[in-house]
Amino acid sequence: MSLVVYNTLSRTKETFAPHDPKHVKMYLCGPTVYGLLHVGNFRGPIFFNLVRNWLEHLGYKVTFVYNYTDVDDKIIHQANVEGVSSGELAERYIKEFQADYSRLGLRPHDLNPKVTDTMPEIIAMIGELVEKQKAYAVKGDVNYSIRSFADYGKLSNRKPEDLMAGVRIDRDHDKKDPLDFALWKGAKPGEPAWTSPWGEGRPGWHIECSAMIRKHLGDKIDIHGGGLDLVFPHHENEIAQSEGCSGHGFVKYWMHNNMINFGGSKMSKSLGNIMRGREFMDLHGAEVFKFMMCSAHYRSVLDLSDEAVENSTKGLARIYSAMALAESLITSEAKPEPAFEKICGDAWVQIEAAMNDDFGTPEALACVYDVIRQYNAAVKRGMKANPAVSGKSLSLVNFIKKFGAFMALFQQPAASFLKTLDDRLLAKMKLDPTMVQALVIERSQARAAKDFAKSDELRKKLTEMGIAVADLPEGSFWEVQK
Repeated sequence: MSLVVYNTLSRTKETFAPHDPKHVKMYLCGPTVYGLLHVGNFRGPIFFNLVRNWLEHLGYKVTFVYNYTDVDDKIIHQANVEGVSSGELAERYIKEFQADYSRLGLRPHDLNPKVTDTMPEIIAMIGELVEKQKAYAVKGDVNYSIRSFADYGKLSNRKPEDLMAGVRIDRDHDKKDPLDFALWKGAKPGEPAWTSPWGEGRPGWHIECSAMIRKHLGDKIDIHGGGLDLVFPHHENEIAQSEGCSGHGFVKYWMHNNMINFGGSKMSKSLGNIMRGREFMDLHGAEVFKFMMCSAHYRSVLDLSDEAVENSTKGLARIYSAMALAESLITSEAKPEPAFEKICGDAWVQIEAAMNDDFGTPEALACVYDVIRQYNAAVKRGMKANPAVSGKSLSLVNFIKKFGAFMALFQQPAASFLKTLDDRLLAKMKLDPTMVQALVIERSQARAAKDFAKSDELRKKLTEMGIAVADLPEGSFWEVQK
């Protein structure tokens, strides 16, 4: 089955066929670095890391570019608030983002260009647009004339006439049309500035991405990614700029991930429900963060409510619990068990079909759960590691890790991950693990003494605390209920 992707430009799924049959050029809009990134900013990096990995699995070479916007009104404002230069502020938050990105365990991008390193190319591109009468200079500014680009609005399905009628426009009498947008902004006191044919100034936001793409990937690329909120005006304006320069198509497949909600409400500063990615990882862990991002289809709204986090934690724990049991049963002589290897192979065919249908991660994860269900039906805690059990366990671990690698998931030693997860949950519940362990030991001693009334009483107490206990031949096993 060929890969099909949803193209925002055509508003339909299309069979994926890059310009070069062997090489995919992919660009993802990166962060404006003026603070720690919120959880929504990480959906693109997590998902498009998966896209790159899957394309490589299909045999393509992929060049993946992810930029840093280090010149922007927000950066300048925050730098003034903190009393530092905009360059110093931007560099600080690039490093902070890189620390968070590394914590997620995602692969590095091929290139991370910065606006400040692309200034000659930005100025040259603006010059071409002026020369081709797609843009005009006025009082030190340069504006793009959207009426000069006949296809303006094709990505967002918005026509200039509709925008004029339906959107309040602040009239700027220096613009030929109120909808024209800035390519170059004349310098203002206290702002960073560069020399250009139109005077000292700095670039507008939209031209930055067009120039970085052109510099590192050329005039035509295969995939351009970003959040759904960037379709208009950012990506619409990128098309106008890039195609206005080249005279031909710019991006073959526009892919946009959807937004994030908290408990049914759109995440926004006005509602006060903005959460930083780092804060989420501190509370719940990086693995839970990635798992939640991949549990929902990238084009659907993702809910990060407390209930959704709890459900995802349970789902992730279910996978790691099966892996922990399997890893404990794999011997050095283990070989994949043929019958269970076939179960995994059949599931892998279904996973490939789901992933090749516009990256259907929820359906793919359902296949993983199905394999785990069949493993749990055949292998129980307390079993001895005979060749059949050990072989099934090896097949399961190989299968889960193979799929998880595409999402940077399920690669940690399972027992230690579950211990870390339990410690985090115990801290949230304000329970001391030493106290829990003492109760479990006391209960085991009561069972050994055949004091079943006390044993039952202690089990009930542990259950009410949120602790699950299992009695095995080698002793009692406990974990936080999930």
